[in-house]
Amino acid sequence: MSFDEEWAALVAGASQQGGVRVHVNSAGPGGGGGGGQHDLSTSQVELGAIGHDAYVLFGRLQKDGDIARDSSDTAATTLKNADFTLGEELGLTVGVWNSQLKTLLQSCAHISNHLDYSAKSYARQDEEIEARMRHRDGSAMSVSEIERYYR
Repeated sequence: MSFDEEWAALVAGASQQGGVRVHVNSAGPGGGGGGGQHDLSTSQVELGAIGHDAYVLFGRLQKDGDIARDSSDTAATTLKNADFTLGEELGLTVGVWNSQLKTLLQSCAHISNHLDYSAKSYARQDEEIEARMRHRDGSAMSVSEIERYYR
């Protein structure tokens, strides 16, 4: 019996029994909060786009952040050499800027790397699951064969 035939038989049997019904991805009228919509879902394309944006942001922050740090550091040194108290304070500000910039760069890199890894990992897992759910001849497993995995 093929998957479609077995599934149709199970659906027909369930509808004849009446009584308890299962609503997939919905909570029925007036309850459940989600209203039948997915609360958390994403696609490979979305993950890839977010990861790419984080990578682009990393590059811009690194370039522009270095320019701001270098010019501020030069100004701090010049002011210190001219015996202005402001020079030392600006130097401290540059230190804080550097620390915050590094934290932000690490966050962008982490997001980019993690999403890139996640997208590849999920795709590999999907391929493995799909391969396991097929017979040698390429036909899909029947419902009863799949059901054995959940007992």
